[in-house]
Amino acid sequence: MKAINKLGYGMLVVMGLSITAGGCKKFLDREPLVATVDDLQGGELEGKVLGLYGEIRNSKAEPYSGDGFQSIAYVAMNGFRSDDAEVVSDPGASAWHQTFDNFQYVKDDWGSGVYWSKHYVFAGLCNDALEVYSKITTPDPATTTLAAEAHFFRAYSYFDLVRTFGDVPLIDFKINQPTDGHVAKSPASDIYDFIEKDLQFAAQHLPPSWTAYPGRLTVGAAKTMLAKVYIYRQKWGAALPLLQEVIASNQYELHSKYWEIYKTQGELNKESIFEIQASKKAGDGDTYWSRLGQCQGIRGSGDFDLGWGWNTPTESLVNSYEPGDLRKDATILVSGQYDGGTETGGYGLTLPNLTNAKYWNKKVYNRREDYLAAGLGTPNNEAQNTWVNQRVLRYADVLLLAAEAANELGGATNIENATKWVTQIRKRAGLGDATYTTQAAMRALIKKERRAEFAMEYERFFDLVRWNDALAVLGPLNYQNKNRFYPIPQGAINDNPKLVQNPDYN
Repeated sequence: MKAINKLGYGMLVVMGLSITAGGCKKFLDREPLVATVDDLQGGELEGKVLGLYGEIRNSKAEPYSGDGFQSIAYVAMNGFRSDDAEVVSDPGASAWHQTFDNFQYVKDDWGSGVYWSKHYVFAGLCNDALEVYSKITTPDPATTTLAAEAHFFRAYSYFDLVRTFGDVPLIDFKINQPTDGHVAKSPASDIYDFIEKDLQFAAQHLPPSWTAYPGRLTVGAAKTMLAKVYIYRQKWGAALPLLQEVIASNQYELHSKYWEIYKTQGELNKESIFEIQASKKAGDGDTYWSRLGQCQGIRGSGDFDLGWGWNTPTESLVNSYEPGDLRKDATILVSGQYDGGTETGGYGLTLPNLTNAKYWNKKVYNRREDYLAAGLGTPNNEAQNTWVNQRVLRYADVLLLAAEAANELGGATNIENATKWVTQIRKRAGLGDATYTTQAAMRALIKKERRAEFAMEYERFFDLVRWNDALAVLGPLNYQNKNRFYPIPQGAINDNPKLVQNPDYN
């Protein structure tokens, strides 16, 4: 079911020689078999890079390593702060609601501390791998591809850090002792430059696809991610050609059924550009699971004890959909109502009249029978919804980012393309064609489509910030301009004497 769940943990390289008595002289007459330093380092590099696919999710080597990328710390920093999602279903999460939904940021908050530390741990693992690569005197293409994967993952980690905290320390070397990490903050512009270089390397050396391990990083993922970084910096002219290359590659297409993207059968479909994969089966040693689905699953009882319910849709999101938009029923579950059946991502069930939250995230919706079928027994803290893949980059993002860049650049051809690409997104959602009247109107439509398309997928807050819309949209929720960045966690400042607090939080 999963293509690369066990990369880095179930892959062993075995080298052996067997010598029979009758073949001894013949063997001794041969030139000696030599393993070069490059050979040994190549094997070490492979292990480190393949291990990154597990470390970004969860691993035995770094327990709960995925908490910075998929669990409650991640959905709090990337999800709660938008107008699309909130944490209200757990009475024990009232402090989180105040901190993230109401923008009362806390310097020593556990969630931001975990987010910070796990991102730097992961970036450090990438640095470890790239140090090995730097010592290989004659890297072959396969070895350079491994390095490209490490460059992508490091860029991915720093992209989260810079858009969340602003200026942050740039550590691009292996840390051998704690004091090595005592590095001052670099300007955000330098961090973005660094990210671009990492992704440019990845785009140059990653393959278009993989036959043995579908789901591994590709040139399409690198170009899409690089274009996204360019768009965050309003480098429209640099972003658009990259996105057009991804479109012209014919590697990807919109999946016909929007709701199916988020079900098990929709994993790694033609729309998928990059997914963080997860798996949970009886007897697998709790190695390949993820908190993503668990922390957001319905917080009920009995058949609906399916998770912690820590990322639930808001009334604002529910009311934002255009009439007839198929994405609404694929995204929103309502307490006490029918789940929509199998053609909307439901199971033909009626939710109980839960009072802790009115709405639930349907993109991580599974049912009790799924646990039983997997041999996991009754849902519990290590089994609830822990096999859900995180869809990080989808072809829909390529189309909408390309439309945004084209609209900002202007010109007849770009206007025609932007309209065409937005129309493709709307058609899949059951809506009418996009029409162009003015640049401002198309810009507003693209913003509306991004909200509907990526609802509950951790894009909204950062989109609002980069569009300079956050104060207007989130101001009624107590947002101030300083809230575009979170304060540096106090624990990190305590550990690093060169690290200073963001100026808005001194």
